[in-house]
Amino acid sequence: MKLYGLSLDWLLAIGYWLLAIGLSLNHCFIESLFHCLSPPSLYSQKFSNMALNEQQKQRRETLEKLRSMGIDPYPAEEYPISGSSNELKKQFEADKEAKIEVSFAGRIMVRRIMGKASFVSLQDESGRIQAYFNRDEICPGEDKSMYNEVFKRYLDIGDIIGVKGHMFATQTGEISIHVTSFDILCKSLNPLPMPKEVDGKVYDAFTDPEARYRMRYVDLIVNPSVRDTFVKRTKIINTMRRFMEDQNWLEVETPILQSIPGGAAARPFITHHNALDIPLYLRIANELYLKRLIVGGFEGVFEFARDFRNEGMDRTHNPEFTVMELYVAYKDYHWMMDTTETMLRTICNEVLGSDKVVVGENEIDFGKPFRRMPIFDAIKEYTGHDLNGKSEDEVKAIAKDLNVEVDDSMGLGKLIDEIFGEKCEPNLVQPTFIMDYPVEMSPLTKKHRDNPNLTERFELIINTKEIANCYSELNDPIDQRERFEEQAKLLERGDDEAMFIDQDFLRALEYGMPPTSGIGIGIDRLVMLLTNNDSIQEVLFFPQMRPEKVEQPDSNDKFEAIGVLTEWIEHLKENGFITVARLQAEESAGKLSQQLNGYRKKNKLDIPALSPQLVESWLAS
Repeated sequence: MKLYGLSLDWLLAIGYWLLAIGLSLNHCFIESLFHCLSPPSLYSQKFSNMALNEQQKQRRETLEKLRSMGIDPYPAEEYPISGSSNELKKQFEADKEAKIEVSFAGRIMVRRIMGKASFVSLQDESGRIQAYFNRDEICPGEDKSMYNEVFKRYLDIGDIIGVKGHMFATQTGEISIHVTSFDILCKSLNPLPMPKEVDGKVYDAFTDPEARYRMRYVDLIVNPSVRDTFVKRTKIINTMRRFMEDQNWLEVETPILQSIPGGAAARPFITHHNALDIPLYLRIANELYLKRLIVGGFEGVFEFARDFRNEGMDRTHNPEFTVMELYVAYKDYHWMMDTTETMLRTICNEVLGSDKVVVGENEIDFGKPFRRMPIFDAIKEYTGHDLNGKSEDEVKAIAKDLNVEVDDSMGLGKLIDEIFGEKCEPNLVQPTFIMDYPVEMSPLTKKHRDNPNLTERFELIINTKEIANCYSELNDPIDQRERFEEQAKLLERGDDEAMFIDQDFLRALEYGMPPTSGIGIGIDRLVMLLTNNDSIQEVLFFPQMRPEKVEQPDSNDKFEAIGVLTEWIEHLKENGFITVARLQAEESAGKLSQQLNGYRKKNKLDIPALSPQLVESWLAS
């Protein structure tokens, strides 16, 4: 496309320049002008090359060579496949004599080049399968470039290819694809961090947690066990959903943006709706909306919800998490304990094939009846203190005596919760229902039928972590209003996790909500438990992290200050040494000088060779 004789690249460049002028009329002008006077592709290449290593540059060069041969490294058309790697293997094992013609696509994970014949290991979602390449079958004519050039020189580990051929078994018995033709489906420009195995020991494994969480896509490629975790996560959710659907309960959706962050004691994320000009909150729980549906006449509703809490992050907490909440009319918390036991036992058997789960050094038994223990009994058993009937000041004194951290904003309920969390939860490994919480800890829960100072509530603790929270739901609108007002007083005292008063929810209760039991189950923690992971980041595809820091290149003056020759500075940066600190982190001057001189020779640079002594002086400065 051209306009007034200008190519699209130039038109885009002028547009970028005009935009830059509109955004800034000071120091950005020179940069924008350079952008305008250079075609965008050259501008981008100049600055991206500074951060490219040798392998990345080589792959980009290969990309251009493929295109020069008329090969599109990113084709658009469909590539039909006969089945997954596992399906093809099963098909061959069922009839080893048949010549089964197949079409398969996968990522190259291993290459073994042996002259005219070669093997690659191709990986798809279900696993790996070996593919055998023979030069004369790939290229039956005189032109052998598809094998000698494309396959041997231009393919890399990480590339995605499609192969056609037939199934066979090698002399060692490995089921493989005998390839008669192949196509490049996607050229990979970044090398994979491939582990190496020597004498049964794995080296260079991709195990750094921060790198794995930031680049989950790479983690899934090179660490098959990670994929298994997320497959199990989906199966756990699907099994739970089927269990509830079989009871004829209705799956629903409720708002994520809420005018009042209700349903839990937590600090919310706040945003602003421009059109309505009002503050809104990302939901901390979906409880109050689900109860509105019970008021409306539904007798069983559930939701798998994304909730958000603007609180701390650790191995068991992420600001964005998944919870399943269920509300059933005409039931109480005793019924919900029975139902929860049955549901979790069903999930274990269907997903794991057993009602026993190994977590770390512990074996969790979901087959036995879960223990049921009032919270005051648990605190007395593990601390020796009976808190039943104690005042706020008395409980605060006991907390201090137990070395539990407290502050003046904490009311009685928060104090009891802190003592239980620090002194009791670490002892609860087998599934245990902790029940009958004080009224002060449970503003949305119905008072206990036998003791008005307690509520009909339980938390399910497994392997020292809370997995679920359940109430016999409070449906007395007057009692509920009084509880909300007590929470408002805590807000005034500085407790930013206390609940807001939700006037619309109170109005709904005044229309009448039947006796109801409700439960929330933390999906992320349940998946951690059933996949033997001790970190919530391991069961979230993309856990929340701080933005990645982008290292800025040092000026040439800084390199010259440590004695680097001016003509070498640009080439040091092209080799990844964009800062003096990164250069001086190198331990071996001899190895570094050898690397740089090899780069000089390969690129035929007309610059002085480097002696180990000179490089040593850079590192020592």
